[in-house]
Amino acid sequence: MINILIADDHEIVVEGLRSLIEAENEISIIGEANNGEQVIPLLENNLVDVAVLDISMPKMDGVDLTLFIKSNYPKVKILILTMHNEIGFIRRVIEAGAHGYILKNKGKEELVRAIKALHSGNEYLGEEVTKTLFSSIRNSTVYGEIQLTKREKEVLKLIANGNTTPKISDALNIAHSTVETYRRNLLEKTGVKNSKGLVKFAIENGYH
Repeated sequence: MINILIADDHEIVVEGLRSLIEAENEISIIGEANNGEQVIPLLENNLVDVAVLDISMPKMDGVDLTLFIKSNYPKVKILILTMHNEIGFIRRVIEAGAHGYILKNKGKEELVRAIKALHSGNEYLGEEVTKTLFSSIRNSTVYGEIQLTKREKEVLKLIANGNTTPKISDALNIAHSTVETYRRNLLEKTGVKNSKGLVKFAIENGYH
């Protein structure tokens, strides 16, 4: 039996995952959480095999939680289940130590396959995530052209107009930590060092 815990700040997502997993004889949900901090006590019994985590959660996001689990419970496998398919998010959680990364728009089959792969000691990336990684590598090493996602453009425009992280968070209805991830991703893609550089880049490239 594979013991998993699920952490997502949307209760409807947790309920949906529960209904999907209940029919699986080889997988058992032994814990559920709606933010990162709620996960910590669920790990203390050392029964969790795989932690299925969202990235954007209050109090402790998926990246910080991944770092915590890797440091304190290294035997627990970490599967990121998220709607974010941007390279900045993917790189951050992989660098933090996640063993797998799949998207929420995929079905039960991929979720179960990923959980079983991690439990067997393997790593797992969803097909769309793999494409994003390959595209990022090609763009950075071959074409050299900076390609921004729709959301990155929205964040860049708001930065260029002088908005702070809290204001951007409110405007786009996303977490502060998510805004900071987009900001870091923009810094990485554009090659500038700070927000002043992002403003200059935005003005020069029509994102203001």
